[in-house]
Amino acid sequence: MSNLLSIVVPCYNEEQTIHTFYEEVLKVKQEIPQINFEFIFINDGSKDKTLTVLRELEKKDPEQVKYLSFSRNFGKEAALYAGLNYAKGEYITVMDVDLQDPPSLLPKMFELLEENEDYDCIGTRRVTREGEPKIRSFFAKSFYRVINKISDVNIVDGARDFRLMKRPMVDAILELKEYNRFSKGLFSWVGFNTYYLEYENIERTEGDTSWSFWQLFKYSLDGIIAFSVFPLVLSAFVGLFSFIAASAALIFFFIRAAIYGDSTSGWPSMVCIILALGGLQLFCLGIVGQYLGKTFLETKKRPIYILKEKSESISKEQ
Repeated sequence: MSNLLSIVVPCYNEEQTIHTFYEEVLKVKQEIPQINFEFIFINDGSKDKTLTVLRELEKKDPEQVKYLSFSRNFGKEAALYAGLNYAKGEYITVMDVDLQDPPSLLPKMFELLEENEDYDCIGTRRVTREGEPKIRSFFAKSFYRVINKISDVNIVDGARDFRLMKRPMVDAILELKEYNRFSKGLFSWVGFNTYYLEYENIERTEGDTSWSFWQLFKYSLDGIIAFSVFPLVLSAFVGLFSFIAASAALIFFFIRAAIYGDSTSGWPSMVCIILALGGLQLFCLGIVGQYLGKTFLETKKRPIYILKEKSESISKEQ
């Protein structure tokens, strides 16, 4: 199926955007008629009528539309993995259903992939963040700066999950069966040649994003923990520095008391020192706990996702 493109589309409470996305992608298909399309929508435990819309869309276009439905919300990373796992095409792309990943870029991505045999993947990156809250943009840029300094994996600033990949790259990603997944890092870690296509930021067509600031913050922490042990090294240095500082302070106070005597009881300063050191210890234990918790989840060998329902076309193929 060298002419088949699998389009992996995670969906969470996206009943308003699915039809619009589907129609926009079909318009693009006219520009690359040599490629057949396969839509793989993943319903990630949506609370609205997303699953109903997907069922109707499959009945309307059973040749191209397939869907998977989780038993509950497992997260976007699980949805991506499931979609890649069921994709049959020689080319695979990952797209957001809210059209912030513009389908109009697909023809250019195909052109770049075919003209350069050395490329295994054409990725996309936003060069602007217009329309996004400034605080979110600030933390996003800070995240890329930090993770690229403390990790061996280079993650391009503004890179999206939206990318066009050849089958060998997808097969390599599927070999990584870790439970705690951070796809932006995994895409880079597998090491295939990637060219990034730049574009201006596009706002959602309909509905509201399901990603809150807190969810994005936790997601960024998952990425740092997944691809760097720097926080553990930092906690060790903080602990060592605290020990040296406390030891130096004890020596200083001992010498001062021996020479000048101790005119005060010293309990306020002692309480402050204990609280400061206790806080540092808890901070370091928290970092270690994050790594230990991730390791604990990995050792359970739980499935990355659980399917409750899948389209009839997928069942027939199997």
